[in-house]
Amino acid sequence: MDDSLLNTKVREMMTTRMVAATRDYNARDLAVLLQSGTFSGIPILESGNKLVGLVTEFDVLKAMVDGKDLQALKAEDLMSSNPVSVNEHQTAKDAMTLMIAHKVIRLPVVRDGKLIGLIARTDIIDRLVDPHLVNVYGAFA
Repeated sequence: MDDSLLNTKVREMMTTRMVAATRDYNARDLAVLLQSGTFSGIPILESGNKLVGLVTEFDVLKAMVDGKDLQALKAEDLMSSNPVSVNEHQTAKDAMTLMIAHKVIRLPVVRDGKLIGLIARTDIIDRLVDPHLVNVYGAFA
């Protein structure tokens, strides 16, 4: 793999169209958002877009296994505080290394503690893997 691709800045790969919630957003409603399949994690923000947490599908599953009533909980009851994040100037390799080390599929991208984007494994793979390397198996009709 070309090292220049691994050195691509996160800002060039991140998604800037996001959904986020506040600490007091209802946990059941968060679960419904996650159930839509559009995203598997939702950043939790304070005023000024300050990133304070992340609620993932795993957080919802854990609450359910623990017998908690999602309707009675808020986002802050489910969220992982101080989520692992990257800044916009870090490289794809930096993001990949963090994803592997922390076993996460997405990372919030922050500037001065404020959420400015998200980068997921697929954002990186889409950029780094040449689509001409994909093999097609089976027969065409």
